[in-house]
Amino acid sequence: MLSVTRTFLLSAIALATLAACQPKEEAKEASSAPAASAAPAASGESTAKAQARGTDMRKEDIGGDFTLTDGDGKPFSLSDLKGKVVILSFGYTHCPDVCPTELLTYSDTLKQLGDQAKDVKVVFVSIDPERDTPEVIGKYAKQFNPDFIGLTATGDQSLPVIKQQYRVVSAKVNQKEDSENYLVDHSSGAYLIDKNGEVAIFSPYGSEPETIAADVKTLL
Repeated sequence: MLSVTRTFLLSAIALATLAACQPKEEAKEASSAPAASAAPAASGESTAKAQARGTDMRKEDIGGDFTLTDGDGKPFSLSDLKGKVVILSFGYTHCPDVCPTELLTYSDTLKQLGDQAKDVKVVFVSIDPERDTPEVIGKYAKQFNPDFIGLTATGDQSLPVIKQQYRVVSAKVNQKEDSENYLVDHSSGAYLIDKNGEVAIFSPYGSEPETIAADVKTLL
């Protein structure tokens, strides 16, 4: 029963943050959903910034290794980063505000870590592989920090399986027929993965760089 309750709560958190890339007014309405009190929508900046330390995820059945394609068009596995702490987030390059804000925050987090940043990697996984080719996602991630790793699904690589592993939800919105001009609502925040490749902490959208850095230090 306990595991079922945990699954339900985590699903509620994911759904509450799904408004991440909606226009401001729509996201505001979404944040009034019952589950939003547990994890506010990404657009609720004042509420999000009040978040304390991240949530300990070590007792949850979540995460796992996966292989996607990096900016050089080569297969890249999460397990390639064993021995380092990983900040893992999901988003897409056409995201109007949430994804850029998060990536800037993670860049500032590395600055907060100083010399310890050499033992930390930031991985940004696209939930929009139709538009985010390896070259596009690779260049996009490195705009925020040259050491950031951008990944996308190609060939028979299964993004849905990875999303299920990390309980990421996403959905296209405002898409007209045969149009590539659309937004993708998606879960926000990042997972902090320890040196053994295990999900340790969930850091919600709006967390300050100092807060994330403090959590990362507990894993170094």
